[in-house]
Amino acid sequence: MELNSATASPVLADPPPANTSRRGIPSACAKSSTPFATSRIPTQRKKRGKLDDVRFNGWLDRMISSSPPRRRVLKDLSAEAGYDEADVEYVRWMTKYPSALTSCQYILNQARNKRIVVFLDYDGTLSPIVDDPNRAFMSDEMRAAVKNTALHFPTAIISGRNRDKVSELVGLSELYYAGSHGMDIMFPAKNEVSYIDPNCIKSTNEIGEEVCVFQPAREFIPLIKEVFEILTEKTQYIEGSSVDNHKFCASVHYRNVVRKRWPLVAQIVHDVLKGYPRLILTHGRKVLEIRPDIDWDKGKAVNFLLESLGLGDNEDVLALYIGDDRTDEDAFKVLRDGNRGYGILVSAAPKESKAFFSLNNTSQVKEFLESLVRMKKEGRMAF
Repeated sequence: MELNSATASPVLADPPPANTSRRGIPSACAKSSTPFATSRIPTQRKKRGKLDDVRFNGWLDRMISSSPPRRRVLKDLSAEAGYDEADVEYVRWMTKYPSALTSCQYILNQARNKRIVVFLDYDGTLSPIVDDPNRAFMSDEMRAAVKNTALHFPTAIISGRNRDKVSELVGLSELYYAGSHGMDIMFPAKNEVSYIDPNCIKSTNEIGEEVCVFQPAREFIPLIKEVFEILTEKTQYIEGSSVDNHKFCASVHYRNVVRKRWPLVAQIVHDVLKGYPRLILTHGRKVLEIRPDIDWDKGKAVNFLLESLGLGDNEDVLALYIGDDRTDEDAFKVLRDGNRGYGILVSAAPKESKAFFSLNNTSQVKEFLESLVRMKKEGRMAF
């Protein structure tokens, strides 16, 4: 931990170079961070011009790159595989984004005298990516790991899914939930924000507790429903496609659509969006997402949750965000730029990220969460 000479208060330090492999390959690298400031109230985004054809506006390129082909997961370089059998490109990538598993003790050292808060994506993080999104179920072992994590650290799930749906899939009352990429957040009423916000409403959760629900894009609900119905009708003849209404965003999935039909999916979405200038398109893992054109994302949701839970003080809190998708990059960036904690990217393929650390798959996510809890129980975390 480094100390700021002007304030004498602890600040986060970048991950130090970890031990090198037997071939001299480092397993970590330093990264810089700069101050970050964000508004809690979403504002209208500046409108961007749209080209008339998806063949020329980059949509298809982003669709192709949204879910890179999986590379074989490397075996432990220190175990039986050895460096000679390793994927060289992946090894180089791992020097930039070292494993959160092998860096767990370092992360806990940085949390000295701080309170750890855990944020989790759902699809691809807690559940594997599957062909049918409705069958993206957590394993019982993962559910137990998440529950134990929530019993020891404040824990929230921020998903692109409908908040009610992800809450149903997870099935744990110990967590805080944010759906639609953070545009639908539930948190305890006793921790309600100190100012009156028209986007905050009182409600009750499934066990009868009074909660607050923050929905900065509530006015867009009818619009999203309308677009969802239009897209459902227009894509119904494209085999393998599906459309979901996540209340504050509509998702068009093309994971099961043959590659030669992707341009048709993109063109349909593009043509529909031309009639809705208040909505924008973002790309996920083989999914096109239509969202309100407001300045709100998972990064803003992280800041909002921290402040609403009374955990907004950088000096007292270290946040960990684990996610696998492009939309999680907004949260990684907030933690990096604000010196608030560490992003952990779940990926078995090299790709650039604002995260500090990486994990290969959902199994490693479970193992990392279990390690956090175990180390706290063993007294290896100083508070």
